[in-house]
Amino acid sequence: MLDRILTVRVDRITRLTSEVAAFEFVHPWGGTLPGYRAGAHIDVHLPGGFVRPYSLAWAPQGASATRYVIGVKREPASRGGSASLHERVRKGDLLAISTPRNTFPLHPEAAHHLLLAGGIGLTPLLAMAQQLACDGAAFTLCVFARSRAHLAFAGELAALTPSIRLHVDDPAAPQKLDLASLLAHRPEGTHLYLCGPAGFMQAALAHAAHWPDEAVHLEYFAPPDNAADAGHDEPFVLVLARRGLEVKVAADQTAVEALHELGIDVSTSCEQGVCGTCVVGWQDGERGGTPDQSATERRTQVALCCSRAKSGVLTIDL
Repeated sequence: MLDRILTVRVDRITRLTSEVAAFEFVHPWGGTLPGYRAGAHIDVHLPGGFVRPYSLAWAPQGASATRYVIGVKREPASRGGSASLHERVRKGDLLAISTPRNTFPLHPEAAHHLLLAGGIGLTPLLAMAQQLACDGAAFTLCVFARSRAHLAFAGELAALTPSIRLHVDDPAAPQKLDLASLLAHRPEGTHLYLCGPAGFMQAALAHAAHWPDEAVHLEYFAPPDNAADAGHDEPFVLVLARRGLEVKVAADQTAVEALHELGIDVSTSCEQGVCGTCVVGWQDGERGGTPDQSATERRTQVALCCSRAKSGVLTIDL
């Protein structure tokens, strides 16, 4: 469960808006980096001891990559990650990152891809749109922003016209999209991809409630408001099916902490259940505490950093 750690050099930092900057990472000695697929993210080890997942914002370049690009908004209520990047990381710095991991992939069987991006949630969807455009696949990217001044990667979006639809909250701006109308009807074979702040995700999912789960794919960059469930503070037993072990998890522990006490290493990143780093297969037991990612592929998995057993026992594929 150990991820490969890479060292990269910060090659360029570009101010995209008053709040968002793009950070470009390259191999420190001019080599290539591992390839990835659109929708992937990397875990970035930051000054101050923080490790945070960030989506790769540009389309993949094949079996290997010459650079990784992330777009990061400076959050006023930052837990340390975005503040560290914006205030302490400089061009030329060396950083440790994980190899790319993809828990938000494109689904090639879709007849049409509808990508809905709220704010900086654009980053993985921009890579998806670029990949789909390169592949000649049918897609529409809808971008919701507070104003044109808050629109990140504007140049890259302009290159994707006419498959882009823009919604600007500014009353003086003519561009407007209606989520209810946009999601009222699902054309046959269409898959929906969502990424954005919690309020945006909640509204979009409410309007897409009639869409089949297997056609809706989500990427949270913060846990939804309903991430905490009843039973969060109750002790439970974690059954490791492949090892034949039972691990007691105390009320004030996470499953990750209990496993670490036994010497079983589990990698973590966001520690909020949204990045997929600590996800393992679920086998039995009613779960609570995991962010509600309703797509079918997420229903068979569990995030060990925050999931708990509401029924007292949780069996996992570990």
